Amino acid sequence: MKPWTLALLSALLAACANAPVALRQEPRFANDALFAPPSERVDAGQVFALSDEMRRYVADQIAARARVKGRPVALIDALYAQSELKLTYDSSMTRNAAEAFASRSGNCLSLVIMTAAFAKELGLGVRYQKVIVDDAVGRDGDIYMAIGHVNLTLAAHKTDESIGFRVGKRPPESEAMTVDFLPQDDLRGMRAQGISEATVVAMYMNNRAVEALARSRVDDAYWWAREAIAQAPDYLPAYNTLGVVYQRHGNPREAEPVLRHVLAREPANVQAMSNLVAVLAELGRAEESRQLAASLMRIDPEPPFSWYLRGMAAMRAGDLRTAKDAFAKEVARAPDYHEFHFWLAVAMLGLGEGDGGRTHLALAMENSTTRRDHDLYAAKLARLKQAH
Repeated sequence: MKPWTLALLSALLAACANAPVALRQEPRFANDALFAPPSERVDAGQVFALSDEMRRYVADQIAARARVKGRPVALIDALYAQSELKLTYDSSMTRNAAEAFASRSGNCLSLVIMTAAFAKELGLGVRYQKVIVDDAVGRDGDIYMAIGHVNLTLAAHKTDESIGFRVGKRPPESEAMTVDFLPQDDLRGMRAQGISEATVVAMYMNNRAVEALARSRVDDAYWWAREAIAQAPDYLPAYNTLGVVYQRHGNPREAEPVLRHVLAREPANVQAMSNLVAVLAELGRAEESRQLAASLMRIDPEPPFSWYLRGMAAMRAGDLRTAKDAFAKEVARAPDYHEFHFWLAVAMLGLGEGDGGRTHLALAMENSTTRRDHDLYAAKLARLKQAH
């Protein structure tokens, strides 16, 4: 449900790999000769594939209750009732359906994919929607990301075009049921746009590319981004990611046309503009880079993480008051991002503001998106409570 939609900033290292790859076609801007083979199989056919364990779960846990409650409700009850799988949210990687089920965890996109895989096994119709919301923000190393939101609607008949029930309702099987993993209050009044399953697959592939980039596995990132474009040639975030892959692999000449392709279709795409600024500088076209940077500043004078970076600089300089103010501004515009709360807590604790520091540390823990971060914040909060 949360597809990473971009990767941006400066260059890093390349990595090597060695494994087969299953690709359908030669997508635009591909240059396979520049990259080593991927270290794992890149196969769109595995995104929704059910494992034997999942098929047994359908037979043992879903089929019987479907005869009583109807298939959509039986599926949601079996997957998401607290007494059943006890799934946990984990954004450390984007899993396919079988991986999400095996680990009993996943990010929002993984949970949408897993739910859709089960739904198709039950013969339900599945529709996917991109929810029109302001993108959330995220960071992994020096990869900065905007995070979108998708959900899905289950219909008892594949031709059923009725719309939306929330999880928790009890519609008859003749009606459709929309499944969303955000609280209902967060989505009230939001619009949704239908997207194809090919786009969902491209989102998955693009997520995997960004995750590989964050771990400096640039060759792997290329093959994931390449396949994202092959699956959905109109999905622009994958081109942005491919542009970053070329840049980080030391191929700025290949990166430029990919990023310009995005800007030709979305002239105000700030992610592609930011990446192209860096690419033009690497190509020695300093004046073009400066002009584009000026245009970017006019469009987006305070981009995500700009106050965070100022706050970190102030922390390094020992200026806790300035750091606190900068982190507070990031929290104000992205209140659900755990790292902003964490560093605001650090600054406040350093200033002797214990109550406020503990409050923001608790918010960092509540908003964490990986088990590792949650446990880290919980341990720090426990130590603070013991000390006071």
